[in-house]
Formats: sequence, structure tokens, C-alpha cells
Amino acid sequence: MGQAAETARSGPAWWQRYGLSVALYSGGLIAAMALLNIPIAHDYVGPDNDDVMRLVQARDFLNGQRWFDLMQYRLGLEGGTLMHWSRLVDLPIAALILLFGLFFDQPRAEMLALTVWPLFLVLPLMAAVGLAGRRMGGPQVMHVAMGLTALLVATGNRFLPGAIDHHNVQLVLVAALAAMLVDEHYRPSSMILAGVLTATAIAVGTETTPILVTACLIVAVSWAVLGKVYAAAAKAFAISLILSITALFLATTPPHLYAVVACDSLSIAYYGLASIGGILLLASVMFGSRLGIRGRFGLLAAAGVVILLAALVLAPECLRSPLADLDPMLKRLWLERVVEAQSVLDQLRQDPGLFGAFYAVGVFAMAVCVFRIVERDRVRLHAVLLPLIAVAWTVALVQVRGAVFANLLAVLPLALLIGQLRRATNRDPENLGLSFAFVITVLLSVPNVWAFFGVMSTEGTAGLINRLRNVVPQVAGPSTDCTSARALRQLATLPEATVAAPSESGASILRFTHHRVLSAPYHRNQGGMLTELHISLSQPDEAPAFLRGSGTTIIAFCPSDPQTTLLMDTKPDGLYAALGRGDVPPYLKPLPAADASGFTIYEVHLADE
Repeated sequence: MGQAAETARSGPAWWQRYGLSVALYSGGLIAAMALLNIPIAHDYVGPDNDDVMRLVQARDFLNGQRWFDLMQYRLGLEGGTLMHWSRLVDLPIAALILLFGLFFDQPRAEMLALTVWPLFLVLPLMAAVGLAGRRMGGPQVMHVAMGLTALLVATGNRFLPGAIDHHNVQLVLVAALAAMLVDEHYRPSSMILAGVLTATAIAVGTETTPILVTACLIVAVSWAVLGKVYAAAAKAFAISLILSITALFLATTPPHLYAVVACDSLSIAYYGLASIGGILLLASVMFGSRLGIRGRFGLLAAAGVVILLAALVLAPECLRSPLADLDPMLKRLWLERVVEAQSVLDQLRQDPGLFGAFYAVGVFAMAVCVFRIVERDRVRLHAVLLPLIAVAWTVALVQVRGAVFANLLAVLPLALLIGQLRRATNRDPENLGLSFAFVITVLLSVPNVWAFFGVMSTEGTAGLINRLRNVVPQVAGPSTDCTSARALRQLATLPEATVAAPSESGASILRFTHHRVLSAPYHRNQGGMLTELHISLSQPDEAPAFLRGSGTTIIAFCPSDPQTTLLMDTKPDGLYAALGRGDVPPYLKPLPAADASGFTIYEVHLADE
């Protein structure tokens, strides 16, 4: 009795404390990622084009471009390209650059900012997953959830130094939203935060819209099933969503675009539908909580019809993919070769070894949820997690980039199962069946275990060794480098011009030079990308028309670029194929070859018409 009283007075053991656990896991993971990655990094910006373009956008903001002005004036045809990325992500990155700029020069300030930001995001991610685990099953499940998440983060590239694309922010928001939805006490405070998170996720990027819509449906259906018990939570969510989406729409959408429908950013389409949905949910809860379950579902069905009609009126085009209207040439020569945009069939055909890492953990987690529901074990909890995982996994079938969200959400039901198996094995340590089930469940819950056995089964040990070698960033050789500062040094010394270059080099040209570039891999820049493709594929005597029309005065030819190689093979009588053979038309003047660059620079000299 005395020992129990003493324990109660002293509080929970240190390993049971939420804040301390989050700090330890986050601190250890951040330190490990920094120590393992910074010494071998060859650039302080991540290798993805989006990381580079985000830095360009943040620089423009710091250099005086207005908050509401999202034009990238040096990208594409005359007038520039209106980007669809949110200032909400530019702001903390720019603030960190300003902060470090008080003590260091610009390159070092950028380096520190781009190192700190993605690593910092590990903290709210672990806090969200840890909170979800604690709410679901106490301290032990909390630790399992954070451990699985740490493995997911450490073996991925979303939170590495230099990864400043918005996908890591989206992962944090989705994890935090899940933590609010699994609150079994239905606290209004959790639902207020859920509404803010939903609105913020829409504003940051629309890629997670299917997951967010599912979260809204979960709140609505929970109210329909539970009635008065859930009424306060549902009202809190609805009011929070309405107010948050309104504030973010006004704060991030340029006033002159208020009435313009955009399906890839927060526009009147998403604002209108989210607001209408929130208002209808609020009205349903206020006037329908005393109805029976059939009446509540009837109200939700009527609200769903109204929302569907609103979608058909406001933005019917947004019921399709934002890339549905992409030019067929861009689909064939660009989009189909973007790895993260590939479908499940493309992934299975091109890299079967990693198929399990992308899809198997999600299937396992969904199976666990279905089994628990059938067995009437924590039914509501698993009924909340199942649709979230299922929707993220379905998105991954269309574009593999959705797999990381499915794997992250899968952590929660699997952590609960692992925690329960762990307690069972502790109670009966001699039960080999339980111990075996525990070990197998842990292994099946880690995507990289699936990757290991997948690569081993399809490529053998040689394939595994080759992939481990590729973990270390490779520096492009001087003859193939078309993206680094070194490779672009010659181009940067030339007078301001419009440059035709491979789309994979476009963001780097914006970063390291003062030129305009026709092409960079962004779907809103269809005109510039198509023009660069037409220049490359047209016969040498036809290319001047495209060069003159676009105002292009420099061609930065990179024969080692994969897209350039594809274009040369696609059109053997095209301009790029001719340049690859050394057949230079008279209107192009090659500059002396630069050391340590894969580019051959041609100045365009067209006769006056």
C-alpha cells in the first residue's frame, strides 16, 4: 500500500511520460539523420526539383515579391508561370533564412535554414504519432508507434536535410489529424484542432484531399451513429473548419483570383465546398441530434446531395485529376516517366522488388482493422483508421506518391496490435506461438523489411548490394552534370536570356543563374514545356520558328539528360538528335566547352525576317 501511494505521488515512470518520450525519440532521430546525411551531402538543397523550386520561390519572396504574387516570372513563356504552391510553406523557410542571415552570409544562411526546417518537422510528426498511440493504448503503444514512425522517417527522404518540398508538412498534418480522430473521449478541443488541420492541409496542397474528405466523412458518420454523445465534437469540428478555411482562403488567395476555380490549390472551389460542407454538418448536428439514427443518416444523405450539386456547379472539373487536361505529348514524354506519378502497374513492371514496401504494409493494416471490426474489438477506433488507410492506399494505386501516407497511417493499428502482443508475451513468456506472432507482426509492419525481401527475391544479393550503394548520394561526373552550380557556371556568366534546356535542369537554372528558362517539370507550365519539346523535336530548318516565337536566345544542350536521350531517339531527324551527332545548324553558335559541365551552350543567331 505504501509503495503504491509513493508511486502515485511520484507520478508515472519516466518512460511513460509523453513529452519526455517525444523529446527523446525526436532528438535521437534528428541527431542520427543529421550525422548520417550532412557529412555526405554534396548540396544543401534536396535532390528533388521541388526542393530547388521551393528555394527559388522563397528567395523571390525575400527579394520583395508580394505575398499574394505567386508568379514565377522567369519560368515558361513571356509573362511567366503562376505557381500553385502555398506561401504557408514559403513563410517559415524564408523566416529561417532571414534569422540565420543576421549572423551569416546568404549561402550559409540558406544552408542552415534548409537543414533545420525538415529536421524540425520530425518533432511535430513524432508528437502527433505519439499522441495517437497513447490515446489508443497507453504508453506502450505510444512507444511502438513512435518507433515504427522513426524507422519510416529514417529510411525515407521526406525529412532529410534540404527536403523543403511541402510533402513533409502534409505528412505532419495528416498524422496530427489522425491523432485527433482517434480521441475516444470525443473532446471538442480535439475536433477544433482537427478542423484547423483539415483546412491547413487543403491550403498547403491538394494532394491529400481524398484523405481530408474521408476525415470529414468520419466526423459526420460518427455523429450519425453516436448522436448526442458526439454532437459537441461534431459542432466543434464544423465551426473550426468553416472559420479556418475562410481565414486561410483570405490569407493565401490573391483577391483578383477569388472567383477563379483552380483544382490544384486553395481556390473558390475548395473553399466553397469545405464551407458548404461545414455549414451543413453544423446545421445537421444542431437540429438533428435528437432524431434517431435513421433520421441522422437521412440528414447526412441530403447534405451529401447538396454538396455534390455544389461541386457540379462550382467546379465540375475538379472531380477529375488536376492533370486530366495535360497535353498528350507531355503525358507521353514527361508525366509517364515521373517516378512518383507512376501507377501500381507501372511500379510492379519497372521495380517489382519495391512493390511490397509501397503496398504490403497498408494491406496488412487494413486486414488488421477489418479483423478487429469483425471480432468487435475496439470497433470505432478501427472503423476510423480503416477508411483513412484505405483511401491513402487507393491513391497510391494511381500514383505511388500516396504510399508514404498509407504507410504512415498504417502505423497506428499495427502499433496497437504489436503493443497488445507484447503484453501477451510478457504475461506468458514460454508461449512460443505468441512470441512468433509478435516477431512476425513487427517485421510485417516495417516497409523496409518488405523491400529487403522483395529485392532479394527478384534481384538477389547483387541487387541488394547495388541498392545499398545508391543510398550514398552520387556526384554526377563532369560530362553528365547538368544541374549543379559548377555545371551552370558558364551559363550564369552570359547576359540575361531565355534558355531552352531539359526540364530537369530548369529549376537549377532558376536557382543558379539570372536567366528565364522555358521548361521545368510543373504542370502549370505547359506552354513552356511544350515549346522546349517542339524545339528539340523539330527538324533543324523548322526550329527557328519556335525559337523566334518564344524569344529563346540560348540552347543549353545536355546529351546525358534522360529526357534529351528520349527525344533524340524519338525524332532522329530532330534538332537535338542533330546536335547529338555534331550537326550544328548555322544559326547556332557553340560556346567553348566548359570544364566540369555536361552542357554544351549554343547561342541562337537568327536572321531578321
